[in-house]
Amino acid sequence: MKKNIIAALMITAMTAAAAGCGGNSQTATSAPDTAAAGSSQSGGESSGAADSENSAVQDGASYTIGIGQYAVHGSLDNCREGFLQGLAEEGIEEGKNLTVLYENANGDGGMGTQIVSNFLSQDVDMVCAIATPMAQTAYGATKRTDIPVIYTAVTDPVIAQLATEDKMPAGNITGTSDKLPVEEQLQMIRQILPDAKTIGIMYSTSEVNSQSTLEEYKEAAPEYGFEIVESGVSTAADIPLAADNLLAQVDCLNNLTDNTVVSSLPIILDKANSKGIPVFGSEIEQVRIGCLASMGLDYIELGKQTGRMAAQVLTGAAEASEMPYEIIEEASFYGNSAAAENLGITLPEELVSSAAQMFDTIGDSNS
Repeated sequence: MKKNIIAALMITAMTAAAAGCGGNSQTATSAPDTAAAGSSQSGGESSGAADSENSAVQDGASYTIGIGQYAVHGSLDNCREGFLQGLAEEGIEEGKNLTVLYENANGDGGMGTQIVSNFLSQDVDMVCAIATPMAQTAYGATKRTDIPVIYTAVTDPVIAQLATEDKMPAGNITGTSDKLPVEEQLQMIRQILPDAKTIGIMYSTSEVNSQSTLEEYKEAAPEYGFEIVESGVSTAADIPLAADNLLAQVDCLNNLTDNTVVSSLPIILDKANSKGIPVFGSEIEQVRIGCLASMGLDYIELGKQTGRMAAQVLTGAAEASEMPYEIIEEASFYGNSAAAENLGITLPEELVSSAAQMFDTIGDSNS
């Protein structure tokens, strides 16, 4: 695949200050993961590769993908793992015919720009962008090249200016959305907390996906007898004080997939637990580390769905510019009985019996 690398690097440099189109949150408290730069990421290796006769991969074909991840937290890690599994299912497997360059921006938009520039300089066949800010940066940097971008964990591709209202790509970019099941989440919270009146939601003011989802919650909440109390933060350093202020006003917290907030979720959980206030998550990893429950998404499955789309583009079966983005349809109940016991809450049997997974311990956020 021939690429206009020089032009891409020029446009990247020109747009570095605006990388992320307002969706970047430069809030990392740790240094960027430069140790992985340019190296092969082996953590997501899958044994589910398709047989060669069932794959569109031609004999002797090999591919290089640059995976840029915006932040370090469980849901995005699961997306990356699932992405590699989805590729392997289609016969594109790391160590055989796939080279993976993986870098993590640790929540730093400027580092995200450098990551994509590095991928372009190494002549990758595709950029996989995990989370909205990284997807926006990758799209801006690759516009004048023929390098396709596949994104995942982008809540609202339309508001992020990556797609049109009919789900069609804004350019040579497509992928999957982790649009949250807002109605189902509110129904679940009402079922678990029949007397609750206020729900607190913390979000990053610079992440467009969070603002979009917040508006959905504010619109739907009255139907379930809730008032949404919001708290916007600019950086991770704002979160401890914002959490204290928010917890003084609400009956429970509801977490989004906001990258800045999720990265600080252990701090929020500690403060909420000390006040006996339940925190609801938006996906399985948040429940595993101590959120009470979620009608959430399986981010490994979301990643697999993205990997299968990427395989179509790599093998020439489809063009990214012609593929509408996809939304994972199924939301499942996840609960944490240990968190419930700590809070003195009994999870309804109807939910527990239908759970995709129940946790009886509170996991380590770093595991």
